Amino acid sequence: MPTLSTPLPLRSHTLRNRIVMPPMANNLCDDEGRVSDRLVEHYRRHAAGGQGMVIVEHAYVTPRGRVDPHQLGIARDEHVAGLARIAAAIHEGNAVAIAQITHGGARCPSSATGAEPLGPSDIRVPGDAEDPRPMTPAEIQEIPGLFAAAARRALAAGFDGVEVHGAHGYLLNEFTSPFTNRRSDAYGGSVDGRLRLPLETLRAVRAALGPSALLLYRFGADDGVDGGLTPHEAARFAPRLVEAGVDLLDVSGGLCGSRPADRTGQGFFVEAASIVRRAVTIPVAGVGGITDPLIADRMIREGLVDLVCVGRAQLKDPAWARKALEALR
Repeated sequence: MPTLSTPLPLRSHTLRNRIVMPPMANNLCDDEGRVSDRLVEHYRRHAAGGQGMVIVEHAYVTPRGRVDPHQLGIARDEHVAGLARIAAAIHEGNAVAIAQITHGGARCPSSATGAEPLGPSDIRVPGDAEDPRPMTPAEIQEIPGLFAAAARRALAAGFDGVEVHGAHGYLLNEFTSPFTNRRSDAYGGSVDGRLRLPLETLRAVRAALGPSALLLYRFGADDGVDGGLTPHEAARFAPRLVEAGVDLLDVSGGLCGSRPADRTGQGFFVEAASIVRRAVTIPVAGVGGITDPLIADRMIREGLVDLVCVGRAQLKDPAWARKALEALR
């Protein structure tokens, strides 16, 4: 029976335990998305904490897809040198290093991009302030190539793989969700239409990564809004994400974001992750306010998830993973 401390083989890598530091935005870059010394030291300090994997905060694949003026960038070759410093800092701590790559879609404020937000339809993500412009087919068809180019830069920087961001109301989540995707063309309507862009993107990224690097997908499996994606619907099409080359599904919130106000307790997205896990043959990670090592360990032992993402607790205490594993001995 696996526990929190059990290593996990994943393609050509092995995680030393089942603890993941998930991506959490620091926005410590300059206005061109270039890495700062403070950001490198942040990851060096936290990767020394003993977790098996560190997923770096979301990096935009195009300036049109950034959600903050100081967000990390992976859109140009000039970003690679700074990203390499982060990957090296994480490897110093003997953790697997993953770069999360993203396009914010309708959630990109004009104050960050200098342009109107883009989405599948003119439906804003709940809680946002601006209405997006529906993307043209030509604009949609550019997206897989942008993600693939970002994945190649991540490999050039020394990362062990990438996580494609398909959660928290960002672009790929917006296409998947029936709430925000009201298109009537090939990229909307049926489940096949809503999945088309995420699947095209994953296939392009898998091809760019080659056979050895890891491909994760942050899966917004619970929109938390009427008319949105539910965990059970997400589970029905999750196997198609696996067929596109995904090695690990990192299940989180959809349009409701990563920390919805109506979710309390520890592991508030673990139930959704467990529903998805029963439908696939690859490892699934769960997340949501997890702070107690005993609870995290029990989630693994009971087979609810294969890994746990511990965010704010590790942000508060960089040594959380080491302390957790020691407490469980």
